[in-house]
Amino acid sequence: MNKTRSLLQAGVLGLSLLATSVMAAVSADEAAKLGSTLTPMGAEKAGNADGSIGPWEPLSKTAGSVDAKGFLSDPYGSDKPLFTITAQNAEQYKDKLSPGQLAMLKRYPDTFKIPVFKTHRGATAPDDVFAAIKKNATATTLVEGGNGLSNFQTAVPFPIPKSGLEVIWNHITRYRGGSVSRLVTQATPQQNGSYSLVYFADQFVFRDKMKDYDPNNPGNILFYFKQEVTAPARLAGTVLLVHETLDQVKEPRKAWIYNAGQRRVRQAPQVSYDGPGTAADGLRTSDNLDMYNGAPDRYDWKLEGKKEMYIASNAFKLDDPKLKYADILKAGHINQDLARYELRRVWHVVATLKPGQRHIYAKRDFYIDEDTWQAAVIDQYDGRGQLWRISEAHAQPYYNNQVPWYTLEAIYDLQSGRYLALGMKNEEKKAYDFGFTASKADFQPAALRQSGIR
Repeated sequence: MNKTRSLLQAGVLGLSLLATSVMAAVSADEAAKLGSTLTPMGAEKAGNADGSIGPWEPLSKTAGSVDAKGFLSDPYGSDKPLFTITAQNAEQYKDKLSPGQLAMLKRYPDTFKIPVFKTHRGATAPDDVFAAIKKNATATTLVEGGNGLSNFQTAVPFPIPKSGLEVIWNHITRYRGGSVSRLVTQATPQQNGSYSLVYFADQFVFRDKMKDYDPNNPGNILFYFKQEVTAPARLAGTVLLVHETLDQVKEPRKAWIYNAGQRRVRQAPQVSYDGPGTAADGLRTSDNLDMYNGAPDRYDWKLEGKKEMYIASNAFKLDDPKLKYADILKAGHINQDLARYELRRVWHVVATLKPGQRHIYAKRDFYIDEDTWQAAVIDQYDGRGQLWRISEAHAQPYYNNQVPWYTLEAIYDLQSGRYLALGMKNEEKKAYDFGFTASKADFQPAALRQSGIR
């Protein structure tokens, strides 16, 4: 009996040590690579062997001009395409494209193309963010089950990741300026290209950028998000509020919606996982926003490794305030003449729905840019194993504020022939306003009614 108990205790101890090793941060020696052979964000600082990917060369805050509305000039605007990938030559480049990108070339052989430019790895972040990331490398761990973080600060908990789940947490927590106020639009074009616009006023603040943040008592909130629909009239005044938690085992995400017609605030548990996205005509789930967001507990995450891939990058042309939304939104997909792709190293992570869990996407393939930890492409599969939707982010560095983020997110539905485009601001009165300040009281349910008055 005692021998049996000893064996059981030894087994439990072994499993405990294994779990600890899985969740452990990296050693100080490994963390020392950050800023030397690795960038402070965790990417390989050097280019690749044949020079088709260059070294990391961060842009300065004055890399280009900024207009009166805050839009940035293109520091790479004189570049010409090296070549263009089309349905006719896609086979030649298939090892550096996702199945979803190949499917788009096949579905729209006359209009969808991938213009490839020289790679410029200019995205960076402030020094204090890099310092926090280096501390995270040796301190941050996954909580039990991986559905949260402990000992985390600011951004990117795992700059030297050892698992797929760690890579996903890097995307979820990546640096986006700390806080931002923005006016953006969303469209869901029909197959013939006709569309209506939905206008949003967003406020997004990480906890350590709140005016009343207490570093000695940080709490369990990762960030606060508030989104008001400002047009069309039938939707105007609807406001969504989200408290995103850091340890989602301890406390799941909280969300509320203010309905302007009913003039009441109600909790919104459907604002998570595959709940419907706001005014998205069924083309976006709640966790499709920002390419992917929320609790990762419904999937098993497998790290396939790193690979070279053509992804949409340095999308300054697509963000040009001289463009009209009609210049961007076309039948089937956005105007690919305005897109810029570059060869980049990406982390490939496969998410497979756990047995007993439900989500409309049974499998998701993530391709995440090594320089920014931003998801660049996500291929999403239905329950039959069929490729269903392709999410593609057109990213740019907002160099004047040292913030990597998106210009536009697109979700292409292969089954319906429709798509969703979110994030356009070309015709708006200003670009992103980083450094937005607020207090916790501004992000409480009681404040929603005032926000939504129309």
